Amino acid sequence: MRKWIIGIDLGGTTTKLAFITLEGEITYKWEIPTDKRANGENVVSDISTAINQKLNELNASKESIIGIGMGCPGPVDETTGIVYEAINIGWTNYPLQEELSNATCMPVVIENDANIAALGEMWKGAGSGSKDLVCITLGTGVGGGVIVNGSLVSGANGAAGEIGHLTVVTEKGFRCNCGKTGCLETVASATGFVNLAMEHLDEHPESKITHILKHNGYITAKDVIDCAKVNDLYATEILNRVSFYLGMTLANVANVLNPEKIVIGGGVSKAGSILLENVRRFFEEYSFIRVKKSTQLSIATLGNDAGVIGAAWLVKSHLNE
Repeated sequence: MRKWIIGIDLGGTTTKLAFITLEGEITYKWEIPTDKRANGENVVSDISTAINQKLNELNASKESIIGIGMGCPGPVDETTGIVYEAINIGWTNYPLQEELSNATCMPVVIENDANIAALGEMWKGAGSGSKDLVCITLGTGVGGGVIVNGSLVSGANGAAGEIGHLTVVTEKGFRCNCGKTGCLETVASATGFVNLAMEHLDEHPESKITHILKHNGYITAKDVIDCAKVNDLYATEILNRVSFYLGMTLANVANVLNPEKIVIGGGVSKAGSILLENVRRFFEEYSFIRVKKSTQLSIATLGNDAGVIGAAWLVKSHLNE
């Protein structure tokens, strides 16, 4: 009988699921909407139903499943699988591991979503072959995962690796959803690009960004990056500011951890080389000389599959314990 691991990546809008082999190859993958109504009370039952439907479709039994690995937004107790807080879902101290295991009658392992993305990149992506790795995801916010000697660093209550909440603007910073001001997330995420662009846009009527705002009624991080690619001066200024904050932060993280690789993922990373080269410039300026020589920066390669693959690795690693 062919055996699979189920990898799940829970997001605020959609939940990604995949049947993955022990070698890390995705056999089947699909998505379902994330139902956040009533503080996410239907999330677990929806996932269980989706798994049962897929097994029936494949004419397979639950005996073909080794276990379920799942990434969840927010800090997680790695021992109990309790989600301390998932703001976008509506959970506080939610026993996700126990609930999902009971619903599916399968063993379940839970971890923070940025951490499983880091595991995915370590196993099958840009971090392949590295045991000391930092993964930072630039999306609506900024997430981070830290791997030391092949193991996740979770911290005392599952909040290790929250790179997005390092303070980088000490005066007059933008307010973050975490309640602080000046977090990296407010200036180096998709939201951060927009924050910085809008801050002084009225002083740059000549910028293409101004024309986009007038035409669409809003701007996106992609708009700013696309304008920078065609040498719009204001957009280039914004890209440089984002790169400064990100490069300096990653240098400070690397100065502490000395990772072999730093992998930059998330939707913003699709900007590619124009972002990577600018970030690398500031990283090299602020990193300790031995760190600068030994740490490689790269763009993540797994895209949206990083989470489900990392979740599968989580199960696989537990089998070897």
